[in-house]
Amino acid sequence: MSQINKLKILNDPIYGFISITNPLVYDLIQHPYFQRLRRISQMGMSYLVYPGAHHTRFHHALGCMHIMQKTIGVLRFKGTDISDEEENALCIAILLHDIGHGPFSHAMEHSIVENVNHEAISILFMDSLNAAFDGKLTLAIQIFKGDYHRKFMLQLISSQLDMDRMDYLKRDSFYSGVAEGNINSERLIQMFNVQDDMLVIEEKGIYSVEKFLVARRLMYWQAYLHKTSVAAELVLTKILKRAKELTHHGKVLPASDPLQFFLQNKISLEDFNADVLTKFSYLDDFDIISAIKAWQFNDDFVLSELSKMIINRDLPKIRLQSEKVAKEEVLQLRGEVMEKYDLTEKEAEYFVFKGKIKNQAYTKTGEPIHILKKDRTVEDVIEASDQLNLKALSKPVTKYYLCFPKVLLEKAAF
Repeated sequence: MSQINKLKILNDPIYGFISITNPLVYDLIQHPYFQRLRRISQMGMSYLVYPGAHHTRFHHALGCMHIMQKTIGVLRFKGTDISDEEENALCIAILLHDIGHGPFSHAMEHSIVENVNHEAISILFMDSLNAAFDGKLTLAIQIFKGDYHRKFMLQLISSQLDMDRMDYLKRDSFYSGVAEGNINSERLIQMFNVQDDMLVIEEKGIYSVEKFLVARRLMYWQAYLHKTSVAAELVLTKILKRAKELTHHGKVLPASDPLQFFLQNKISLEDFNADVLTKFSYLDDFDIISAIKAWQFNDDFVLSELSKMIINRDLPKIRLQSEKVAKEEVLQLRGEVMEKYDLTEKEAEYFVFKGKIKNQAYTKTGEPIHILKKDRTVEDVIEASDQLNLKALSKPVTKYYLCFPKVLLEKAAF
């Protein structure tokens, strides 16, 4: 019987050829848990703004693994001892770091399940895979959780300059066409080093770090927090909220079996047993879109109208401002919606709502980006940089939004 060749080369539009050099990595990629990421969009509803943004978490995970391989090669070249076992664990940890994402990635986080983030679900998937692969993921899980004694390895996976951020900025910039988000990941990788068990960037790479932070800020405003993307994601969460509400009142909605399960049951982290995890693994973007396509014809006005907004890209008006939205304005607009469509106040809340978004490219409270000076001392990039605007990037910028149906636009005095 012929053996399957598990050493593969994949073609990626960002990096060119990506190599799968380990049979275990191949088997993990082939597992249904990982193949599901082909059906989870990377940028949520951003394709309604940028038509090219249809890439998936599958693309992103492979890209992260590729630049992890490159970074390990650079660190070894500079004298950092990384064993083959540690290399495999690092590649597996970054490959699986997003495996817990639900449909439309961040758009529906905390919506499908109750207040459970994707990192927690990722660990559940990793533990399940570890059992299936006879404990071969143990070291990867230790590194992912920060339990391994070599702390710089966690920084490669989760920090303010990790493989995750380096790939998603470059990839999302490419697929969305937002050129301002593009970064020089090749140079950043070449500038990595390790000093006192700490991931550092050599001083001559500081300008690439500055560009990285500016690109991250711009990508958030132009793509991730683009007001139309924000409006679409908010509508998406409200569709699911309404569907759950109707289901709990005894209404049976057309939906796939996995989606039906999460509509009918409130699932918290404590409820995530093996059966629930399996059901979650069957859930992806296609379940949501097919359900919304059916729900646009539902006799419930709220569910139907919200569903049509997504299917036909007829989204509510969203206004961004630097000051908090006045409660009186929200109540006035809700009153107009109640009168126009003969809705209750609770139903009108689905169409008129306010909130806030925050953008912070760099945080001083988290693990800093360390710059290795020529005299071998280490300094926070904010202090090492001669760019005054980097200090500004560390301050969170908050914008407040108000969403309401476009039909009210003529009446509203703005």
